[in-house]
Amino acid sequence: MSKADSANDNAQSQHAILEKVLQESITEQRRARRWRIFFRFFYAAIILLVILLLQPEHSKDYYNRSVPHTSVVRITGPIMANTRANAEDINESLDDAFDDKNTTALMLIINSPGGSPVQAGQVYDHLRYLRKKHPKVKTYAVCTDACASGAYYIAAGADQIFADQASLVGSIGVLMNGFGFVDTLQKLGVQRRLLTAGSEKGFLDPFSPMKPKDEAYAQTMLDTIHKQFIHAVEQGRGKRLQKHNPLLYSGLAWTGEQALPLGLVDGLGSPDYVARSVIGNDKKVDYTTSEGLLQRLATNMGTSMGKSISSSLGLHVGVVE
Repeated sequence: MSKADSANDNAQSQHAILEKVLQESITEQRRARRWRIFFRFFYAAIILLVILLLQPEHSKDYYNRSVPHTSVVRITGPIMANTRANAEDINESLDDAFDDKNTTALMLIINSPGGSPVQAGQVYDHLRYLRKKHPKVKTYAVCTDACASGAYYIAAGADQIFADQASLVGSIGVLMNGFGFVDTLQKLGVQRRLLTAGSEKGFLDPFSPMKPKDEAYAQTMLDTIHKQFIHAVEQGRGKRLQKHNPLLYSGLAWTGEQALPLGLVDGLGSPDYVARSVIGNDKKVDYTTSEGLLQRLATNMGTSMGKSISSSLGLHVGVVE
């Protein structure tokens, strides 16, 4: 074989190798592109699934908004300025519900042990204002597990109150609690040093002995707030209350069954019962102010992680009363 033929064969061999490498590179690029497309669709499907799982009622709410419906606002958990059940968010939800022209009635679904009398009073006042502004929209408070103290304060602003026969209802009272550590400090050999500008600035300091005048003044404050609470209940419930019962405003809570003859509730039933049989419209739209999607996802992920860690450590999460 001549040198020319040998060189030609080498060139053809190199060309074939180069062509094969290029073909494999193109094939690999196509394969990688297919995987990228697959993962894009996969991640999009996961995001869509998360949205659907976190917002299962939105499609139904969207349909029900277009027809006459029962508007729902939920009050869940302690009623405080820094919780989800705060006056600003609740009142915003009430505004949205009353402003909807398709709202036939408003249902407050309450499951709360109470909370701040300030927050409860602001919701009560706003609810009564909206009732006067929209006289055709009747308001129904429905108590589930608990509707006590500040939660009942709010419920009293509704046209009617319903509860389950086993719901805890009432607790029309006010409390102020704390601890005294005076003897503990003495036993530990710790000296309390409190400096004030203003003779009463150290009022109810837990590390100082309780003064009779401080206790009397605190009781005056509690009695004043209690009277405000009683006035709101009597303003809302009127002649339905059995005022002759000396325990009515004692701070006691009753079951829904016990609360009925006292005039604290108008009937017994669940939210579905009230919507279906009392209001006459079981199409419901929830106007409760909710967390954003990312915040809800983070909360759910945090809760799941917390439960997993607690489970692995042999701990159990419960409710502390």
